[in-house]
Order: sequence, then structure tokens, then C-alpha cells
Amino acid sequence: MKMYNFNSGPSILPEEVYAQAADAIHNFNNTGLSILEIGHRTSWFEEVLHEAQANVKSLMQIDDSYEVLYLHGGATTQFMQVPMNLLDTNAQAAYCDNGIWGKKAIEEAGYFGKVAVAASSKDKGHTYINKTLNVPDDAVYLHYTTNNTVEGTQWHHIPDVSMPLIADMSSDIFCRPMDFSKFSLIYAGAQKNMGAAGVTLTVVKKDLLGKINRPIPPIMDYRKHIEAGALLNTPPVFAVYVSMLTLRWIIANGGLAAMEQRAKERADLLYNTLDSLPLFKPTVAKEDRSLMNAVFILENGELEKQFLDECKKNGMIGVKGHRSVGGLRISMYNALPLSSVQAVCDLLKDFANRKG
Repeated sequence: MKMYNFNSGPSILPEEVYAQAADAIHNFNNTGLSILEIGHRTSWFEEVLHEAQANVKSLMQIDDSYEVLYLHGGATTQFMQVPMNLLDTNAQAAYCDNGIWGKKAIEEAGYFGKVAVAASSKDKGHTYINKTLNVPDDAVYLHYTTNNTVEGTQWHHIPDVSMPLIADMSSDIFCRPMDFSKFSLIYAGAQKNMGAAGVTLTVVKKDLLGKINRPIPPIMDYRKHIEAGALLNTPPVFAVYVSMLTLRWIIANGGLAAMEQRAKERADLLYNTLDSLPLFKPTVAKEDRSLMNAVFILENGELEKQFLDECKKNGMIGVKGHRSVGGLRISMYNALPLSSVQAVCDLLKDFANRKG
């Protein structure tokens, strides 16, 4: 049976990346060694790391005032590491609360300094993006989540603020062109659009660092990672390699403009289908719908289990919504072919014809 991967993460990757990664497990670049056993300080791995870093800079079109780091701990560790490096005890940062991940980031920042909520969509269950910002003049930075995987909302513009802008781009990084130079720090777990689980990308403007009085444990200090050439401790070698391959695939397949075109084709097909079927109801305001994660419900909730059972029978995995909100979710990351979206749309129509 053909399987259709709609998981929200870890997610689908390009077939050629799977193949290249599998080959490297047996024999990396004809070295006679597996990628799983090469030393992280060998020239072999340094070439991988440097290409990955260069690919990030190329796709983002940023200069050498930024440093590209591959770190442990997932984006969740960045909820803590960002304020640890940027927020003094008596200082204040501004955060947008657009869902579960923004809320977690706010909670973590509160351990290090004051936090002002610049915008919240809690009043409507995070089913829209509140674009009216109330940012204190003394905020040392504004943090927001560009795409909300759980709630299915996405910022379709970059907030215009005077202070440094920090973004959690875990679930929509590299899905579209952006002016990445407007950000002072970007972080993203790799496991959605840019690789396998186990590594986190952090892109930081170097002049942002070194401005707080608090001592920082060396392993959490961005400056120490930069000084060590992103090799302060043993990196997740295989995860970095898969990320490098995935970034190479994005560049070879038209870059971010092509990724955006593909994303819009997938999202238009799915949302147009959902909007045409009264049995199904997208829960997000139209102007804020995510290109990556479509969240919806059945008008008759009693039919949800039947629909999920039919998805399973048809080889469609990852359709059940996040445990905190329920409902249904189709995730459509860069490597997902349009044919997979067409298949689930055909099932949606067939189910609606039989049950509607």
C-alpha cells in the first residue's frame, strides 16, 4: 500500500535525501566509513557542516554579520537559551502569544527577566493572528512564532518593529522567500522542512550578543559556540548531514521561490476542497491559514473516528490533530508531493458524499 505522510513532524523528506543518507550510513563519500562513525572534527564532517552553513546563508541571503549554528536540544531549548543570552534580570522582552509554542516561550523567558505580551490570539482560541502589536518602548527584543503547527495559523508578513526581532521558524522555515535580514535571531527545529529530528538551526546576528550582565554556562552561550566554530561539543553528525542534503535539495529544486509556489499549490488545493464540503470546517481565519498545517474539524464530531479509520485504511498517517486541540490536521511540508494532497482531497470528497 502507498503511504501518505501528513505528520506534523518529524515529517516527510525528499526521496533522494533518504537514498543519499542511507548510502552514507554504509559508506560515506567512499571513505569506507559510515557517516555514523566519522569524527566530528575530521575534514570530512567539517566539509558537511560548512556546506550546510553556506546553504543556510545562501537561502536566507544574509551576510557574515550572522553566524549559523547547529545545536542540540530542539527549539524547546531555544525557548530558554534565547532569553538566557539576551534578557537581563531587570530588562523586559516582548512576546506574541499565538498558540502553544508561543506560550511555552513566554513561560521560559519569565525565568530570566520581565515579559510583556505584545499580542495574543487567546480570546478566539488562537484561530487567528492578532496583528495589532503593543510593544513596550524599552523591550530589548520582540519574539514571535512564524507558523503555529498546532493551531494552523501563520504570519504572512514580518512585524515592523524598532527593536531586534526574534523568530521561532520551526514549522515553516525555508517554505518561502523572506527578508531574513530583518531578524536578529532565528531558530528552528530541523525536523519539518530542513532535515531529520535531532538538531536545531540557530542563526544569530553577532552584534546582538554580549550585552547582559548575567553569567551564562558556556554550553548555553552562543558566543562560545561561535568561537568554537560550531564545534563546542560533539554535534549530531548524522542530523547535520541530513540537513545539509535537504538544503542542497531545496537549492537544486528552485530555491525558496519554488518552495513557496509548491506550498501555495498544495494549500490552495486542500483549502478549496475543504471550503467546498459542508461536512468539514477549517477552524482558522482565512487570511491567517497556514501553508504548512491545515487544521479543521468535522461538523458532526461523531464521524471523526470513522474518517480517521478511513485515512488509516488508505495509508494516510498523521491526520489526527494535536492532542491539546483535537480535530484533524494535514501537514504539507516542502517535500510533500501535490499528488498526496490530491489523494486526501479525493478521500474528503468521497467521505462527504457518503456521510454528508
